Amino acid sequence: MRQFPGGIYGILPSALSLQDMLAKAEAAMRGGLRLIQYRNKKQGFHRARKEAQALRALCDNYDCTLIVNDSIQLAKACLADGVHLGRADISSLESLRQTLGEHMLLGVTCRADAAWARHVLTCDVDYLSFGAVYASRSKPDVPVMGIPRLHKARQMFPDARICAIGGITAERLPEVMACGVDAAAVISGLFSVEDIEAQARLLVKQWNAPTAA
Repeated sequence: MRQFPGGIYGILPSALSLQDMLAKAEAAMRGGLRLIQYRNKKQGFHRARKEAQALRALCDNYDCTLIVNDSIQLAKACLADGVHLGRADISSLESLRQTLGEHMLLGVTCRADAAWARHVLTCDVDYLSFGAVYASRSKPDVPVMGIPRLHKARQMFPDARICAIGGITAERLPEVMACGVDAAAVISGLFSVEDIEAQARLLVKQWNAPTAA
């Protein structure tokens, strides 16, 4: 039975060397990260498959869930646990579950579009991504939705698994968690710091703190 684990969701930066990517990923996993996304739109398929397969092996060592961004083909080739798709990457949302099979996780970007999120939820997806919650260094062109709209999304879709994304740092995490989200995606706030292992441990501790719900 597939299940989106939620919690701190580390999204690896694009355009890293294989060695650097694996070093950053393992540091985060040593710090307790158990959900990670491979994202690299600029690589050819064969190189991306090599990287994703190496990451898959690392994830197996740490019991970490691996999600691949944008490519169902790549996700299947590296035996990922799931795939995350943007709206532009979906030709037929209704047929996606049949394409993926019953055991692969499916996440879909909704940004701040409630109508799209409502439609997505009719198509057997496992989680919705809302953001950018704050201005994002990784995707500066994405409009900021802010905390009030994230909270509203939680109210509108009480039964959905919701992942917040965009500009989330350790300092901002409690405010995000207070909205009742199921996961918080972190890119620069985790992988751009000097001590990734310590930062992952801090974020995971914040998420698991009983008073921070």
